[in-house]
Amino acid sequence: MGEWRSSFDPGERICLLKACRAYKLEVAQSNELSKYMCLENGLACTDKGKLSNCDNKEWNSEDDLYAGERMVTIQKGPLYRAKGYHITIWCNVSGYQGPPQQNFQWSVYKPSAPDRELQIISTLDHANFPYAVYAARVKSKEIYIERIQGDSVLLHLTDLKDEDTGEYECFTPNTDEIYHGTYSGKMNLSVIPDTLSATAKMQAFHRDQGDSLELICEVLTATEQHTHVSVAWYHLQDKGPGQAQKILSLSRDFVLHPGSSYAQRFSSGDVRLDKIGEKEYQLSIVSLQPADQGEMYCEAVEWIQDPDKTWKDIAWKRSNRTSLTIRSLGRLPNPAARRVAGGGSTSRFFYFSAFAAVAHAGQPLKALVDWYNHGSKVATLDPYGALSFQIDYEEQFKKGNLLVKKQSNDKYILRIRQMELKDHGTYSCVVSEMEKAPTGSFTISKEVSSSAIDINVKPRESSLQLFLSINKEEITEGEALFLHCNNGHVAENSLSVKWWLIQKIGDPPVLIASMDPDGQLKIGASYVERNAHGELRAEKMEPSTFTLTIYHTSSTKDTGLYRCEVTEWSKGRSWKHAQEISAKVVSLRLNLTAVLNSRTPNVKLLEDFELFCKLSANSVINKTLVSISWQFKPNSGLGGYQQIVKVTARGTIEWGKAHPHFQKKTKITKSSSSSHLLIRGATWRDSGIYRCEIEVWRSSGPGRDLATLEAAAVVSSNPVEIKVTKPESKLVVHMDAKSLEISNKEDVAIDCNISRLTKGNSQLSVAWYFQPLFPVDSAPVMILKTNYSNILEYGEGFTSPHHKSRFHSKKVSSHIYQLLILSPGYDVQGKYYCGVDEWMLSMDGSWYKLGKTESAKTMIYIKPSENKLRIERTNHSIIATENEDVTLKCILQSLAAQSTSRFSISWFKVSEHTETLVKMKDNGVIEYGGNKKLIRRLRLHHPSVGNFHLAMQNVEMADAGLFYCHVEEWQAANCSGAQVHYASSQSGFSSLVVFPSAPTNSIQICSSRSLYHFILFYPPVLILILVAIFLGLHFKAKLMSKRKMNLEKKAAPGEELRALAPPDFKSSSHSSARVVEEETRSLRSVEMD
Repeated sequence: MGEWRSSFDPGERICLLKACRAYKLEVAQSNELSKYMCLENGLACTDKGKLSNCDNKEWNSEDDLYAGERMVTIQKGPLYRAKGYHITIWCNVSGYQGPPQQNFQWSVYKPSAPDRELQIISTLDHANFPYAVYAARVKSKEIYIERIQGDSVLLHLTDLKDEDTGEYECFTPNTDEIYHGTYSGKMNLSVIPDTLSATAKMQAFHRDQGDSLELICEVLTATEQHTHVSVAWYHLQDKGPGQAQKILSLSRDFVLHPGSSYAQRFSSGDVRLDKIGEKEYQLSIVSLQPADQGEMYCEAVEWIQDPDKTWKDIAWKRSNRTSLTIRSLGRLPNPAARRVAGGGSTSRFFYFSAFAAVAHAGQPLKALVDWYNHGSKVATLDPYGALSFQIDYEEQFKKGNLLVKKQSNDKYILRIRQMELKDHGTYSCVVSEMEKAPTGSFTISKEVSSSAIDINVKPRESSLQLFLSINKEEITEGEALFLHCNNGHVAENSLSVKWWLIQKIGDPPVLIASMDPDGQLKIGASYVERNAHGELRAEKMEPSTFTLTIYHTSSTKDTGLYRCEVTEWSKGRSWKHAQEISAKVVSLRLNLTAVLNSRTPNVKLLEDFELFCKLSANSVINKTLVSISWQFKPNSGLGGYQQIVKVTARGTIEWGKAHPHFQKKTKITKSSSSSHLLIRGATWRDSGIYRCEIEVWRSSGPGRDLATLEAAAVVSSNPVEIKVTKPESKLVVHMDAKSLEISNKEDVAIDCNISRLTKGNSQLSVAWYFQPLFPVDSAPVMILKTNYSNILEYGEGFTSPHHKSRFHSKKVSSHIYQLLILSPGYDVQGKYYCGVDEWMLSMDGSWYKLGKTESAKTMIYIKPSENKLRIERTNHSIIATENEDVTLKCILQSLAAQSTSRFSISWFKVSEHTETLVKMKDNGVIEYGGNKKLIRRLRLHHPSVGNFHLAMQNVEMADAGLFYCHVEEWQAANCSGAQVHYASSQSGFSSLVVFPSAPTNSIQICSSRSLYHFILFYPPVLILILVAIFLGLHFKAKLMSKRKMNLEKKAAPGEELRALAPPDFKSSSHSSARVVEEETRSLRSVEMD
């Protein structure tokens, strides 16, 4: 019991503490209180009952519920599990503060001492927390906790015992700044005896190939709870891989599922599984195959439906194994006819099958097989496989009820399905061995007859007896109505049922639902809508039992006389039986309507919106409690309404799992007749249709016991569509274009000025782009980008250390961003601009783009050098063959007067774009470009002063293109020794053309009749053609070699320089860009000519 107080300040928030757990209650007028106490369920009660009703545990204030409070949710109970099996119980916590990994403590309260807490296991103190009775089981891992994620765990009990029955509590220690919400959840677990058994006689069968086999498995269960049983038969081969294969199974819903190896035989009717009694399941295999040899057993599984409507297997058993040996058909003196189905006296509409085994030796014989009934021929199978029938059996064959086939060289089958009275008689077969005469026709060499089989067909009569029962003849509105219609044991899939309701005497019966023999359910027109809401359920529980369940019953719709009409079907005949029973539904006198509205159906992105749900009732019984569920259907149209949040009649909050993002930003309040939903920071995911669903609950037990609450009525509100639209972007960036002319190696800064934003607290992502001057139509490329989290990212072509050291981004202020270019060279000439994206962070942690715009372009030029540095600008053409070596020359025609001058030389290749090959700095350090495949074959030479050569070894076809060099002159400044840029110039272009190496020609002479005659009669002509081709190729190669020698200049041997290969280097000048383009076009036109 908590601490007693008698006075409070108006509006004071009361915090009631008990056993380190806290509960909060908003006090509207605390001066009305004289004292309060702390209750087990966390509700505060006054002795006057003004603030809250202690008996009903209802809240009168709309502020009593808070979104974001800590909420512990545990698996819904009660759960029933069988002794000796494994169980898991889940528990999770939401709405908490503090670290993402929460701790969990599990305890149990035994029925013998419901107030005594027994600690089981904890994630916080694994060793010291368990009580002694559980310590050994925890240590041996018989009991353990599996963490699914930081705020969700599973409790495992691997070997249930009788003493494990009790009320389990999942408690989460507080990590919040204040106590707010619920910190524990409870559920009940009942350990029930394992009564399931699966029994089959331990037998050993020896059967001939083609024989039939019937095995019976007896399945028993005595569980007091309502459970279902599934039965399956398995086959384990003698010499197989050791894993059993499923033959056929009957699911808990009475649906047959064959194994993959038996699917075809199941569809043809050769494999069946029938329930022949209350506890017997018979497996029938017609025409055994050698592959059936091995061991067979049955497995039974018991299922129970948990409170969350899911089915769980709680026990499973296997029977003894039956050994089966298959004997292949041997040599027989005469054909033998054997019956493989039916008996001496066969009921009408059953099927009959027989086969003939024919002896033979050596090659397969040609046989003519005739089947007879009472001496009259039924069918004939000739040696060619052609079938012929008597007129009386032709119609049966067309309907698929008569089958005659040759299954193997020594096995012939006659099968009659759905036998009729006229099919009775004495069946036999005659096998005639045929020999082929010289004329090609067959003659009978030997004829033998089989023994006869007597088949008696009796007319079938219905033995159906019908019993109809109801759970209660008088129920309260909202309770479920259960109708059971039970009949005698009839073969499965031979029954259909119709459920009717006669509301008043003299009224025509109204069809509720019907189920045909195949299990197909059809809902009556008057019950389609109720079925869609889950208020109707018609099932075939067993082959002899049909049930009808009506949930949320109505006094005006469900009171009356119910009729169960069962029809037994068989070919050509049917038997109809009916039973009636009356039911009365007592009205709760409720007339409920729910109205949903919103002030802002059109919501801007990241704005808040509210929904109001109000319950109207003409009369409300005092003992009625209300729960309100808020539901949502996305605009995508996938699926129906799914729960956002629910305030139960017990006052707890249950969050839906389909849309977890609502939980972090939703506030819900509830009163006795209304509810208010506030959703903050609307996003695209919040667009859709909303509705509220109100459930009226009643207590099925005495008084106001919350544990016995049951739903009595449900009403859904009108749908309200919320549309989330993107706000109009107000992002504006300075758009004045400009040009900058700078000196070589002079640092430059380019501004990106954002003059207006859509939202004051939005974040910006700024990207800088570069468009080179050459080629003219080149696409812009991204230099670098700073995202909304201030993370810097370089573009694909600017990731090298060289580029990162030259290009920098700077945020001058909240609205001004700069691009800094350090020590720019001729390669930075071009257009620059910034692209700005505006982003907003939503409450669920997602980023949304509000707008995007780009600035005007800034043109940067490099001033040409005033100093003169002359380089030979003559264009050259170089022709080479694959795998040859090529030398490119760069010659200075005039040098500066100072002897202290140093030179840096850069070689470039122009193809689709300009590519830096190699650069030698003024200090002799060599830097290679990014073409790693080419730099391995490049060598720089400096044979003399002013001569710089580039050798390319083993040229390839891909090396073709235009090449030029760029030379910069550096001189020492005064006596400091520091080098400054003095002059620069560029060479002409060298056009490299690479021809493929001489191909290897091979001639293949195809051997054909016409070619043979051609070579035989015209060899001189062929020889002359070959000689002409040879001479043509010889003179062409000689002419090509001469042309190459005239165009190529000798290269003097030089000194080879080596160095490390740092990242790309590009250099070009504005003044030379147009010259490069014109000369490139002229050289390419020469190459094309």
